[in-house]
Amino acid sequence: MAKKPKWLSEPEEKDYAAARSYLSLLLAPDELSEAVELLRKPPDGVWRAKDILRAAQLPLLKRKQSSEVAEKLEEIASGTPLSPILLIHDGRDRLQIADGYHRACAACLVDEDSQVPGRLVLFGAAASHSRDPAPLFLRATPAQRAWGGASEGPRGG
Repeated sequence: MAKKPKWLSEPEEKDYAAARSYLSLLLAPDELSEAVELLRKPPDGVWRAKDILRAAQLPLLKRKQSSEVAEKLEEIASGTPLSPILLIHDGRDRLQIADGYHRACAACLVDEDSQVPGRLVLFGAAASHSRDPAPLFLRATPAQRAWGGASEGPRGG
């Protein structure tokens, strides 16, 4: 049986830089800084790998299709913790993996029901028109915040 992915408790600084690079193709410059800053703030959530890919409408990349997926699979096999993913949602119908697509694919290849931690931010027109005074985050439910056992969750990983 393949090892379950282990996760870091926080995204790494390089993840935010990668998210900024990707999102710069989608957002206006004034929106870009705000979006990246929102990604830096909790709440955190956890979702099944297959659900992340389906919601983002992205294909599952296999080891032979992506050297980065192959690298992440090796890290999982060696027990090296992966960084949580960064997600941004427009509040209507579009979820973007701002950083972590290859990590989500690797986790899905190990087990499509792998629990993948990350940060999910609601950003865009729907967020700016919200009457809720809370930050623009999509709130994670308590069940989503349950990271699992000490040996398999990002806090114990």
